[in-house]
Amino acid sequence: MDINIEFARKTSLAYNRTCKSLCQELKLPQTAFDILMFLANNPEFCTARDIVEVRKLKANLVSVNVDKLVCDGYLERHAVKSDRRKTELLCTEKAQPIIAKGRQLQQDFIDRILTGLDNETRQKFLEILNIMDQNLDNILKGEA
Repeated sequence: MDINIEFARKTSLAYNRTCKSLCQELKLPQTAFDILMFLANNPEFCTARDIVEVRKLKANLVSVNVDKLVCDGYLERHAVKSDRRKTELLCTEKAQPIIAKGRQLQQDFIDRILTGLDNETRQKFLEILNIMDQNLDNILKGEA
């Protein structure tokens, strides 16, 4: 069985194209929008370092866009009590309407790429993705 290596690239390109009009409406660069949505959707990751490591974005891009989001009032910086060298990034109340629009856009995108699949097939697909995710974790831990 061949897995088309283009699938991940096409997914990313299609997602960015889907986000384009919302980013223009919000006057946010794609990277700033991605950072805001990442922080909102993954509260366990709340530092610039997390964004760099998990999202694989360049540190300078993260720094510039976090500064923009803070200046625009969408993010706040808070020192971590257990380690004052670390700074948590928290979404503000002002960011909530953008996050709501972003989550709707993300859901619409998922629905669109799953068009033509019935509910049973969608469920099976999600189960398969979860198994693959666990297998990838095991490979990365050196267990498989």
